[in-house]
Amino acid sequence: MCGRYSLTTPVEALARLFGFAERPNLLPRVNIAPGQEVAVLRADEAGTRHFAWLRWGLVPSWAKDEKIGYRMINARAESVAEKPAFRAAFRKRRCLVLADGFYEWRAEKGGKQPYRITLADGRPFAFAGLWESWENAGAERPLESCTIVTTVANARLRALHDRMPVILEGADGEAWLDPATPAAAARTLLRPFAVEETTYYPVSRRLNSPAVDDPSLLAPTAGEVPPPDASSSAPPDVPEREPRLL
Repeated sequence: MCGRYSLTTPVEALARLFGFAERPNLLPRVNIAPGQEVAVLRADEAGTRHFAWLRWGLVPSWAKDEKIGYRMINARAESVAEKPAFRAAFRKRRCLVLADGFYEWRAEKGGKQPYRITLADGRPFAFAGLWESWENAGAERPLESCTIVTTVANARLRALHDRMPVILEGADGEAWLDPATPAAAARTLLRPFAVEETTYYPVSRRLNSPAVDDPSLLAPTAGEVPPPDASSSAPPDVPEREPRLL
């Protein structure tokens, strides 16, 4: 799964890399948590990318209460096309959630230890996401929210967790955003990212509290780093994704 992540890359660098015109006030965030506003890219019918702030935790259009969003922070790739909460968004409202790292926890002596996971060269990236608009009769405007799609973890990250967010780059990200991409083709993009492109290290347990969000959380802490799970590989029907640069 993906329950916390970071986005500390300056907005100008993100705009150049991901090709959007807006320049939002994007402050560095180390400990992004569900229920918060997150940085997302969407494409209009002409294919032009636009930046948007969406609440993390998808609220389906048919929901009676927005609190359902706290149970919808992730969508499983295996069922995203069929599950009622996600299937309409999967067909029509795909997005990219901007990030430069994410976290997983591992049970160790003394409690759960968080690990920061990044791409090997530290570059920013995007998660495959879905978004929805929810009408609330008492609100001035609809609530727009999103979820992050997850898949089986690659062999390296299985030392920490059996799931990982889907990371999309280059042509894959373009296809995911393109409203003309059929659902069947979009589903083929939902695979683990390449093992050699991912790395991780332990960070402070202060990260456990979503109220703590400062740059010191990015620093590695002392402790043994679990080795990659060399005994297994991705299931044969979910091959690992080759990295593609923007």
